[in-house]
Amino acid sequence: MKFAIQVNEGPYQHQAADSAYFFAKAALEKGHEIFRVFFYHDGVNNATRLTTPPQDDRNVVERWAELAEQHDLDMVVCVAAAQRRGMVDEGEAKRNGKDATNIHPRFRISGLGQLVEAAIQADRLVVFGD
Repeated sequence: MKFAIQVNEGPYQHQAADSAYFFAKAALEKGHEIFRVFFYHDGVNNATRLTTPPQDDRNVVERWAELAEQHDLDMVVCVAAAQRRGMVDEGEAKRNGKDATNIHPRFRISGLGQLVEAAIQADRLVVFGD
């Protein structure tokens, strides 16, 4: 089965980010395909390269990045939600006159069209969070 995953909650405020990660990992281990993971609303915070949790805590951003690296996952961050939360990649920083970036390199910023395409291409869209 081909899944698209939508993550609507941040990495440390809600269980949804962990649940989405473990769902994706389990689906891949069972031989399913993940067409795209789309981070929306506060879920965009799963993509910041500046997250530095304590050593004895899980690093949700690195978990996603490693899973993406291992399985060549398309990890998309909603541009509007990211901008509202002060998250930018190189292109958005340049367009908006910002002097720094904070998106992890395994993620990319794009629009809601990527979510629509994922929902069309996948057999199931699974949404985590409100």
